[in-house]
Amino acid sequence: MGATAKALLSTLAGTQVSPAEVAVVVAHPDDETIGIGGQLRHLPGIAVLHVTDGAPRGLEDARTYGFATWQDYAAARQRELTAAMAVAGIPAAALLCLDVPDQQACRRLAAVARALAGQFAARGTRLVLTHPYEGGHPDHDATGFAVHAARRLMQRQGAAAPALAEMAFYHLGPDGLALQRFPPGPPEIVVELDEPDWEIKRRMLACHETQRRTLAPFTDRVERFRRAPAYDFGQLPNGGRLHYDAYPWGMTGREWPGLVAAAVAGLELDPPPWP
Repeated sequence: MGATAKALLSTLAGTQVSPAEVAVVVAHPDDETIGIGGQLRHLPGIAVLHVTDGAPRGLEDARTYGFATWQDYAAARQRELTAAMAVAGIPAAALLCLDVPDQQACRRLAAVARALAGQFAARGTRLVLTHPYEGGHPDHDATGFAVHAARRLMQRQGAAAPALAEMAFYHLGPDGLALQRFPPGPPEIVVELDEPDWEIKRRMLACHETQRRTLAPFTDRVERFRRAPAYDFGQLPNGGRLHYDAYPWGMTGREWPGLVAAAVAGLELDPPPWP
């Protein structure tokens, strides 16, 4: 499987890349495990970047899991992440968090895009794996936007910009919530996990103890990947069917186009879609 995992990266990049030239950029601690956990043990040198700290500043989630403060909850989620990555052989030094509050990434689109562009340039990143634009969680969509905007910033500056690929998470499908599936789009690569990789992924999922209920439905033994399309982030994803509109997760679909327009203007970018 090691050779398969490395070949997957090169296929997604459209050229030969090493794991050290690849970054996984996700919204929350545990997203990396859902998206690519079955491959990580075969990819030494890969970087894993989180946009948020996984701790909403409203204390409902923290108190649900037995924490008095968001700081304690954030620290617990970091410990869980570090433990999960250790199972896959990913050292703590390979982890970076931008420390945006959970459920607030959509309010910091421009700042996150600038930070990611700096990280990609400093690391010589040639491939980024991130969230699709699918209306599942606002932090996911915000992270996806920021990755695409970071790439556009680098292109505008004449820098070598990474290729972008996506991992499957969740969105509203015709029959309800579709887990570990993409909405319609480019062709996907489906990787079936063999028993050793599935066992590692199960152990990684179990490390995220505070998210046990949330992660319980993610039992598919395949991981799905595809090259990222050029999204029009000014339009709502998934035909306007947004899973997060049913939850108090920091944003509604009505707000999204204005937040994107403000970020594009602040970054002095041309409007998306971006090549």
